[in-house]
Amino acid sequence: MGNINENDAMRITGGTLKGRRPKVSKSFKGRPTTDFGRESLFNLLRSRVDLEGASVLELFAGTGMVGLEFFSRGCASVVSVEKDPAAVRGMHGIARAWELDEWQIVRADAMGFVKKSLTQFDLVFADPPYDLPELTKIPEWVLEGSLLVPGGWFILEHGERTDVSHHAGFKETRKYGHVHFSLFKK
Repeated sequence: MGNINENDAMRITGGTLKGRRPKVSKSFKGRPTTDFGRESLFNLLRSRVDLEGASVLELFAGTGMVGLEFFSRGCASVVSVEKDPAAVRGMHGIARAWELDEWQIVRADAMGFVKKSLTQFDLVFADPPYDLPELTKIPEWVLEGSLLVPGGWFILEHGERTDVSHHAGFKETRKYGHVHFSLFKK
């Protein structure tokens, strides 16, 4: 990504918060989903998932931009899981500034959270590091666990070298430049 100023590059791409630019942590070392990627993801979801009132789990939340997009499009609650302390502080700051009381931010390892959570969600979104060794196991862990309600959706963001189409519940993969979204339904 280089030394871009993320405040200039990141904005909410649709919904009630469209155009707002949250103040995100400059020290976060991850690879945030681009505005183009997020906009494409929500265009893809629009015809498949009713987001109004949905409960969402965002794994590997990073800056929380995808979680904010879910709020902007009518989701009732979002739980964002991230282990980087600076990123978590940044999300808490946005939640306070924007008065998003339904945004629960959890500082934890996403894979540990997946294996222990007792809460069920309508939709789970995961944006792990593309080089995460367990990346191809995440769909199995999410879909075979109790995280998703029956009929719930799981979306995995990944790079071009990852193929998860062999997992049960796989529906499709969409490619937007170097960003790939694989969709699964429980």
